Amino acid sequence: MLASPSILLTAAVTILAVVLYMYTAIRVGNFREKHNISAPTVTGHPEFERAYRVQMNTLEAMPVFLPALWLASIYFTRVGLLAPAIGLVWIVGRIVYMQAYMAGPSKRGLGFGISALSQIALLLLAIAGIVMAWSAATAT
Repeated sequence: MLASPSILLTAAVTILAVVLYMYTAIRVGNFREKHNISAPTVTGHPEFERAYRVQMNTLEAMPVFLPALWLASIYFTRVGLLAPAIGLVWIVGRIVYMQAYMAGPSKRGLGFGISALSQIALLLLAIAGIVMAWSAATAT
């Protein structure tokens, strides 16, 4: 069983990311009801449209974030807690993005930047970790 602190924290970060996504989905539903926008319509009141874009952008980011988080956590072991720490930064970035986007789409840059840089950092850690593991596995 995988029970190292890094893996356990990565699991916790994964759960937090899923909870954040579920929160964005619930907000979209609430704004649909508030502004009487029936599914499958995705346009209407600007407040609803902003909430919908936050949810969709978060969903679009998760297929990059989650594998990069797990691969970095499993393979980049030199600094064991680095991957889950960067994962937490990604979540903070998404929250900043959500709050800023809801205030005005032009304000979303900081949150987007934080989460995008976190994803890039995780991807680079994953690549570095896999290369190191490959080198160790193939060394004679």
